[in-house]
Amino acid sequence: MSNWTAEELGALPSRYRGNLINGIAGFKPALLVGTADRQGQSNLAVFSGVFHIGASPPVLGLIVRPCPEGTERHTLDNILATEVFTLNHITEPMIPAAHQTSARYPRSDSEFDATELTEEWIPEFAAPAVKESPVKLGLSLIEHQVLAVNQTHLLIAGVQWLQCPASGIRDDGSVNLVDLNTQTVCGLDSYHAVKNGRRFAYAKADRPAQAPT
Repeated sequence: MSNWTAEELGALPSRYRGNLINGIAGFKPALLVGTADRQGQSNLAVFSGVFHIGASPPVLGLIVRPCPEGTERHTLDNILATEVFTLNHITEPMIPAAHQTSARYPRSDSEFDATELTEEWIPEFAAPAVKESPVKLGLSLIEHQVLAVNQTHLLIAGVQWLQCPASGIRDDGSVNLVDLNTQTVCGLDSYHAVKNGRRFAYAKADRPAQAPT
């Protein structure tokens, strides 16, 4: 059993500590974020810091790493400029191209071109989706916060449109990620398939956990 105190974690080599803390929280969504600048130059990058905030109205959050002096964050810059972006699910065949978008390309280069993924533009929406992705969402920026703890950026955005195959939506509205071949990520570079899970009815204090009826 490995044990660390906060002080011992802080003393670990930076890359080792980053891998440890990034992966220890478990699997996370692996999504491609599509953006464009005001001139229409497209950008695509893989992110794992996407999370649900609310369903009424539909709101999601996106975490973007800090921007130390001299560091460019093309995705963040584009979202703040145009206030829109897309989220695109990654399937197993897309993994190599999706991971390649994490490379530091010049601002003038589109990751779509570099990875041979295909831009898909929705009318009157200023951010590109990924044609190869089975699930696509268009979002508009609601709120931007810089977290005091480490200068990480928190973006809160509302869902403006959603595209998903009918076969991927169950009768109750839940999403079947297995049939959609959606991938997850652990840490920065380990991609994983989704297996069939166990579903349960709404939990109540006066009865044990049970399967949905």
